[in-house]
Amino acid sequence: MVLGMSYEDSYEDNVDELEEIKRRKLAEYQRRLEAEKEAAARKAEEEALRQELLRRILTPEARARLTNLKLVKPELVETLEVQLIQLAQTGRVKLPIDDETLKEILAQLSSTRRDIRVKFSF
Repeated sequence: MVLGMSYEDSYEDNVDELEEIKRRKLAEYQRRLEAEKEAAARKAEEEALRQELLRRILTPEARARLTNLKLVKPELVETLEVQLIQLAQTGRVKLPIDDETLKEILAQLSSTRRDIRVKFSF
């Protein structure tokens, strides 16, 4: 305790300091929460745009195949969706992309993405 300060003054200073810390933490939490909400909204908007583009460039059968594949290999489908949109935007593929064309693209993609597996036998 500082000379000339009573116990009550010291206690009040500590309470004020704790309140200030609480206010700062709450403000920081609110900023972080707002940033997360904005990021989620931006991601949802991008996903909606991607799905709209895919509806325009894929036949219903091709979209169904892509949806089924997404259940099994979501990371592959995400990459494939970006590539399909790029192919359509650059005019390197005939639109709309039908199921057979999608199968060909998948075959090409899977042949370049083979996993190397090593078997150990003891």
